[in-house]
Amino acid sequence: MFRSGIMNLILVLAVALGFVAFNSLFIIREGNVGIVTRFGKVLRTDEAQLSVSQPGLHVKIPFIDQVRFLDARIQTLSSSADRFVTSEKKDLIIDSYVKWRISDPATYYLTTAGGNKMQAEELLRRRITNSLRSQIGKLTIHEIVSGREEVDLSSFDSADAQGENGIIGSSKRDEVMQNALRDIGESATELGIEIVDVRIKQINLPPEVSTSIYARMRAERDAVAKLHRSQGRQEAEAIRAQADRDVTIKVAEAQRQARTLMGQGDAEATRIYAEAYGRNPELFDFIRSMNAYREALSSGQDVLVLEPDSEFFRYFNDPSPAPAR
Repeated sequence: MFRSGIMNLILVLAVALGFVAFNSLFIIREGNVGIVTRFGKVLRTDEAQLSVSQPGLHVKIPFIDQVRFLDARIQTLSSSADRFVTSEKKDLIIDSYVKWRISDPATYYLTTAGGNKMQAEELLRRRITNSLRSQIGKLTIHEIVSGREEVDLSSFDSADAQGENGIIGSSKRDEVMQNALRDIGESATELGIEIVDVRIKQINLPPEVSTSIYARMRAERDAVAKLHRSQGRQEAEAIRAQADRDVTIKVAEAQRQARTLMGQGDAEATRIYAEAYGRNPELFDFIRSMNAYREALSSGQDVLVLEPDSEFFRYFNDPSPAPAR
């Protein structure tokens, strides 16, 4: 029983030692740094500098030392859209963002209340807004949106400054953003932060200005549409007038050709009748008289007042052919 008690004691001591050893080690992952505090105070080096633990395996006093992990990777701070004034005293709504990372963990820890990221971003946001407001105030709206300025290459001695016709294009907005990056970077150094990049995400006009611009654009488009419609109506009228003219000309030509053909037909018929009459005049007179009888007496109600020896009734009185003349 005594031996069993010793074994249990050894087991308990081994577990306790393992637990203590486990709490004496800590790992800082890649992309992070660590700040060790002891009784709430940050450990310092012999030079009175804050002790910063780099990625890897480290040792601390268990239950006494506490480790605060700081993310040293590049962070993105998106600022809410804010109103800026250009050099023309015009308002713009600009949405921007900043890429930043911790450059001095010790300074960052001390200036942000123990590495509070929200406080760090709030302090950084103020500096960003002030710097952007100062830099954007130097540009016009055109320069902010797309401004390209021409630079004479004759003022450059570098062989790399080559372009077509001796002129290259540089963006004043990019230049101003570089100035803003430098200004923000200088002020962010006080926080132990390095500014990697500053960019504009979106540029908008204030709602009241956008409404008036859209109304003006709509009015301009309506005016252009009315001009196109009036030109279309004018061209349509010209096309219709030309079509009516062509129709009138073609109808008149067709009627002329029809009258010509009718005249030619009547002449041909007259020639045929004359030729037939010349061959047998008596038969022609007889047929013509029969047709006249049919036309005059076909209704049965016609009344003719004629002399009995009239030429009209010649074939009634004497059906024999008339003597040759």
